[in-house]
Amino acid sequence: MHGSYLWYLSHVPHEIVMPIREGRPEGYGGRLPGFAWPDNLSEVPAEAVKDMQFDAVLTQSHRNWTIDRHEILSAEQLRLPRLHLEHDPPLMHPTEERHPVDDPGALLVHVTAFNELMWDSGRTPTRVIEHGVTVPDDAVWTGERPRGITVVNDLPTRGRRIGADVFQRARDAVPLDLLGMGSTAMGGLGQVPLADLPYRLADYRFFFNPIRYTSLGLAVCEAMMAGLPIVGLATTEMSSAVENGVSGWVDTREHVLHDHMRRLIADPAEARMLSQGAARIARQRFGIDRFVADWCDALAEVTGIRPIERMAAHA
Repeated sequence: MHGSYLWYLSHVPHEIVMPIREGRPEGYGGRLPGFAWPDNLSEVPAEAVKDMQFDAVLTQSHRNWTIDRHEILSAEQLRLPRLHLEHDPPLMHPTEERHPVDDPGALLVHVTAFNELMWDSGRTPTRVIEHGVTVPDDAVWTGERPRGITVVNDLPTRGRRIGADVFQRARDAVPLDLLGMGSTAMGGLGQVPLADLPYRLADYRFFFNPIRYTSLGLAVCEAMMAGLPIVGLATTEMSSAVENGVSGWVDTREHVLHDHMRRLIADPAEARMLSQGAARIARQRFGIDRFVADWCDALAEVTGIRPIERMAAHA
């Protein structure tokens, strides 16, 4: 699940085992192409999982929690320390939706503070682990291309929540390109491998996020880390991730955002100032070392095992 997130998660100093099934259906896709997967992340047939030993079980979709784990785990494995990674805010109702993980013995990990605030997590303990990303040192923003860039997968088919209409109105107002799976259906430039994405972004003047309601996108964090000024809707975690006049501009008025984008195209000096702010904030808030430390703390909390102890046990 969530190939880009899994790539960053694989930076932890732990062994990660992923169940796969023939045909690699949803939830069992394993090591997706386009990533330089490390050796600590391996695949096993789902039917073999019951015969293996683990320290903890991590699920990351509602189906994983309600169905899949009961199908592939043994009774003993179901009693192991368990974590559930919630990638999204509540989608059925923004404030009244009860999270399907109802287990005081589990740890529910949210990827943004907004998501933790909005979900009714009931009696399940929660923790926020914000995104951590990394980009190559030589993927440096230049902003020499007087256009904006948006990165969203399958934007044409995902409805108003993901903001296809917001993007289209922005593109009618300012020069704006689109990257991501399925983007060619909207006149976009197609999909770019994760390893190549920072280089493709680096010469755009700014990054535009049209999404109304979702978690903070990894693409936003990656763009900030590469030094792109961020423009977007002041909704969900975006309202705290982007500081107006420091790392970009967020607002709920589309015409105001269009004005900001026009000005950034006309004023490279302002774009450069915001670029410096975006990169500085991204390093402070979304650095991969902080992300790894947070995950090590969460895993240690549920298992009582620190990474150095785990490695010593296998020495």
